[in-house]
Amino acid sequence: LSDEYWRRFEALLKLASERDIIVQIELWDRFDFAAYMQGWNHNPYNPKNNINYTAADSGLKDVIRTHPGRRENAFFRSVPALENNQIVLRYQQAQVDKMLSISLRYGNVLYCMDNETNESAQWGAYWSRYIKEKAAEAGVEVHTTEMWDHPPDLLHEHHKRTYDHPETYSFCDVSQNNSNRGQMHWDNIEKVRAYVKPARPLNNVKIYGSDEVYLKSPPGARDGVGGRYGRTRDAVERLWRNIFGGMASSRFHRPPSGLGLGETAQANIRSMRMLTAEMDVFTCEPHSGLLSDRKPDEAYCLANPGKEYAVYFPDGGEVALDLSGVTASFAVKWLDIEHGKWKKQPSLQGGRKVPLRSPGNGHWIVLLVKEIAPPRGDRQTVERK
Repeated sequence: LSDEYWRRFEALLKLASERDIIVQIELWDRFDFAAYMQGWNHNPYNPKNNINYTAADSGLKDVIRTHPGRRENAFFRSVPALENNQIVLRYQQAQVDKMLSISLRYGNVLYCMDNETNESAQWGAYWSRYIKEKAAEAGVEVHTTEMWDHPPDLLHEHHKRTYDHPETYSFCDVSQNNSNRGQMHWDNIEKVRAYVKPARPLNNVKIYGSDEVYLKSPPGARDGVGGRYGRTRDAVERLWRNIFGGMASSRFHRPPSGLGLGETAQANIRSMRMLTAEMDVFTCEPHSGLLSDRKPDEAYCLANPGKEYAVYFPDGGEVALDLSGVTASFAVKWLDIEHGKWKKQPSLQGGRKVPLRSPGNGHWIVLLVKEIAPPRGDRQTVERK
């Protein structure tokens, strides 16, 4: 890779660090090593593009005509536990060493071994250990994960190769759930939260969905990335379900397959910040079991029971929230997510199931915060984080 590449790489980490933004690096993208968009044809690891080895020496083909899911490229079998291809491995190690010489100087970096891989689990495990060993030599603690290909069932065997090995991976990327919709999207979140022991952060580095692609997709492909995995509305719903479901991160995929940082994305991020400014989400957990009179996918609850509750409505609706165990009054206000505006409502008394009806259709959140009984003669206040 060129000096200009590494200059840009460091600029990204520096600018992100200055803005308190976490960068999740993907070491290898399988699409760069297959026929997709001529990736392998232009790749410097291709024997025809470098003078370090030949196809015969390296075992790497000059031409690959298949999708990366066919696993034709021996590049991903170089590690000792597989083909132990030292000719190729030493150049792979050199690239990772160069990356680490820059990235280990920044504390805002996470490491993901691959993009949507279906290669052997031993491939990613090798690079996770390699990065951790190099970081330890430098006195730096790092966190690693693997991202598996598309099984939308988060308890599929592929995903368990990460979940079941906390000694190898200290967090999990569950982005592939963001091809699911509605109640199934939420149910997958809760299943994986229950499964992963010990508890580890669950990241969503990309959320699919965009009208830009969906409306151009043939009808038969619309249920299948990008628009095939839903519209703009689906992407927005996934963002909010991820956060209400206890996920550690949630990011829109780049256009056209996702919303990127366009106007809709910015509006939702602003509204998310408005909520987190009023609610300590880090002391809360998903509590949709507190909701009744609820249709599938109608509403979702995030709460620190007895103190604060937020209920998200993807498209308006009416549910009951169980406050029967809390004999206190609660300050109430509604967040119009699309427009980023709070609407205050009269307080509600706990000790019962309280009805919650959104002011309209579209994306809404209602926030209930326990009010503190004031000393005689003083005005009532709201319990703050």
